Amino acid sequence: MSMSLRKTTHQVLVGDVKVGGGAPIVVQSMTNTDTANISATVNQIIELATAGSELVRITVNTEEAAKAVADIRNQLVQKGYNVPIIGDFHFNGHKLLEKYPDCAQALDKYRINPGNVGRGKSRDPQFLQMIEFACQYDKPVRIGVNGGSLDQAVLTRLLDENRLLKTPEPLPAITRKAIVLSALESAAKAEEIGLGKDKIILSCKISNVQELINIYEDLSSRCNYALHLGLTEAGMGSKGIVSSSAALSVLMQQGIGDTIRISLTPEPGASRTQEVIVAQEILQTMGFRSFTPMVISCPGCGRTTSDYFQQLAMDIQSYLRDQMPIWRTQYPGVEAMEVAVMGCVVNGPGESKSANIGISLPGTGETPVAPVYEDGEKTVTLKGDRIAEEFQEIVQRYIETHYRVKDEAAAD
Repeated sequence: MSMSLRKTTHQVLVGDVKVGGGAPIVVQSMTNTDTANISATVNQIIELATAGSELVRITVNTEEAAKAVADIRNQLVQKGYNVPIIGDFHFNGHKLLEKYPDCAQALDKYRINPGNVGRGKSRDPQFLQMIEFACQYDKPVRIGVNGGSLDQAVLTRLLDENRLLKTPEPLPAITRKAIVLSALESAAKAEEIGLGKDKIILSCKISNVQELINIYEDLSSRCNYALHLGLTEAGMGSKGIVSSSAALSVLMQQGIGDTIRISLTPEPGASRTQEVIVAQEILQTMGFRSFTPMVISCPGCGRTTSDYFQQLAMDIQSYLRDQMPIWRTQYPGVEAMEVAVMGCVVNGPGESKSANIGISLPGTGETPVAPVYEDGEKTVTLKGDRIAEEFQEIVQRYIETHYRVKDEAAAD
């Protein structure tokens, strides 16, 4: 599955991951561990990378965190993980990069917020100092502007100019302009001292969906840098998922965006990987990329009073995602497979025939049998108490016979 309406941007290499310039949209996430806690941070990076995060950002906010970065990188490599690591800097990044060269070298990208890099007269020198380190260590930089920490000097300047207009614009419009201008002016300053366009990624995040769309449409029309998308402070659960999906889907459909992050607030103690899964599912349902076989299942109705098909759909979806770290290396192309789990005879056979492999379970009052379809043809009818287990075995066999093992394909 592939689809691209994306605009040409300068391609940025983050570690070995290509961002922009026609490369597939990249999934990013961020840890929430104390970076100074090396083992916890390494474990969470591995968890995120295993779930499919292609870039992982970590907080580098203290000397202890900066000291830990090189060890975190080394432990990841020792464990066989080469996922690029991004350092998130605020306020004191210039000092940390200067004092801890191992940290500066170990990171694959620096994230700098122009609004939090310094205050007043110190802002520009500290920003430029961080850019100089990026040039010295040949690292790309994301210049990430946030509505909640907007550079007040830029906003004040625009407000002063606005007051002189015959018809002044409202504050929200000026704020949007300030966010975009902060990113563009910072990028221009970075280029002035030697950071190439192929080392710059921009982002302009805000928590309002319509405002975010307007900002990125403006930003995209005014530059050809690679762009990182994210609705900041998206929220918890369905609210965060829906708002992020709405904003990012509109932008990506216009060809805007080269990396994405879904900034969900996790439930207490919940895995951080949900933001990765949501990002993948947005890209896959939009048709931009494929990550894991998709399960098509009906919502149920009065014809499906049993929850059997719901449980089977959930189990199959979990099974497919759990197997993907193994299948990804063994069976190229399996991520584009579709599996249908349907609850009754109304749409069951039709949807099952349309999928690569599907099962139509019996609804209320229907004959207690479940026909299985592979590539549009009925291959077997399941019955009895082991329908779920038998269907899972059929899915496994289908994958083994329809997707060639990677080593065998290479040998040919």
